[in-house]
Amino acid sequence: MAIWMPYGFQIRKYTLELLKELLDKDNEEVLFPMLIPEAELAKEGIHVKGFEDEVYWVTKGGQKELNEQLALRPTSETAIYPMYSLWIRSHIDLPIKYYQIVNTFRYETKHTRPLIRVREITTFKEAHTAHATKDEAKEQVEDYIELYKEFFNDLGIPYLISERPSWDKFPGADYTMAFDTIMPDGKTLQIATIHNLGQTFAKTFDITFEDKDGEHKHVYQTCAGLSDRVVAAMIANHGDEKGLRLPAMVSPNQVTIIPILFKKGRKEVLDKCEEIKNQLEAAGLRVNIDDRDIRPGKKFYDWELKGTPVKLELGPRDLEKNITIAMRRDNLEKVELDLDDMLVDNVLNLINEYDEELNAKSWNFLENHVKLTTELDEIPELVEAGNVVSFNWCGDDECGKQIEEKTGYDILGIYEELDGESGIKCIANDKEDAKYIALIAKTY
Repeated sequence: MAIWMPYGFQIRKYTLELLKELLDKDNEEVLFPMLIPEAELAKEGIHVKGFEDEVYWVTKGGQKELNEQLALRPTSETAIYPMYSLWIRSHIDLPIKYYQIVNTFRYETKHTRPLIRVREITTFKEAHTAHATKDEAKEQVEDYIELYKEFFNDLGIPYLISERPSWDKFPGADYTMAFDTIMPDGKTLQIATIHNLGQTFAKTFDITFEDKDGEHKHVYQTCAGLSDRVVAAMIANHGDEKGLRLPAMVSPNQVTIIPILFKKGRKEVLDKCEEIKNQLEAAGLRVNIDDRDIRPGKKFYDWELKGTPVKLELGPRDLEKNITIAMRRDNLEKVELDLDDMLVDNVLNLINEYDEELNAKSWNFLENHVKLTTELDEIPELVEAGNVVSFNWCGDDECGKQIEEKTGYDILGIYEELDGESGIKCIANDKEDAKYIALIAKTY
């Protein structure tokens, strides 16, 4: 279980602000209890089976044994849906689109890693919707895909979108759509999922509504989630040997001003730094002045480590020339900016260029590490070289499991649907036409 220290907590805060801004356009935020009665969890057998080895149980209240043990939520379907069955009565109550950002608990027995695989997921966004028709639920899945695309695009996190194979979908779902990113070591990290739940949970928890024709029907549902892994993906995709390179949108300080101080001219330099700070803040930027009594080199090192997008350096000689020395965190090249009316615009341009370059580099890395093969035997070599491999697949479950067994890697999912008349054969069975292009990789 992890601890968020102040600087990291600010990164988390600004990331969540971006996410909430997108969600709040068409969803409403709520908060449900952490504890789930065993009877409610047990109602959905398929769902429970998917989490049975990961549930933490509360068995006592003080010194007394509880009549019924309570689960710390591994996810909240079984906490939320009993309430949906009470709240939903008529078609006019639909759709419901609620989300919450909470901590969830999973007793992970695999090797734990900060932000990637933990036992308390401290930042778990889960959305739960209910709809009158199957088509509306499918449309909701597509809406969440577009929302996540916008979210990850804003953060410059590149992604692959695929439909998980049936044996790896969310327990109880009709199908699962997932976003994966490629980490620098070539492994993929699942960073978001969207599940079309169909009527599985509606039938279990008796979530029905009276339609316009007076008939009682079960709702159709979706859920969508992402977690701390977004921050992990951001660190991994953008960082370098010197430390973080944070997208400006989530950087605690978007501009750091570093005064170069001597006894002579000290006050004038600090006053000018404060004036610049006020100008930039008026333009909506988050700005700090590092006036600590330490060597300038140590300050430069610290803010490169922390990933501030732009640094401004100002000393007595710069002030005499009416300039500041600016440096973007990505290329570390110094440029002179005049201390005139264009300063704010010039700094904003530097930040925009910085974000664009981060985005371009991360997408370029992903695109260069997806390799197509038509030979099953080539998959291990390509994966071990740090790639995600795309291949032609017939879509048969047994065939897919055999591919995983023979190669030793996980099929991420279906990446693209093929034209049935193409004549392309399955990579593992040349007697079967390929229906899909699928992805396979080494995963976290």
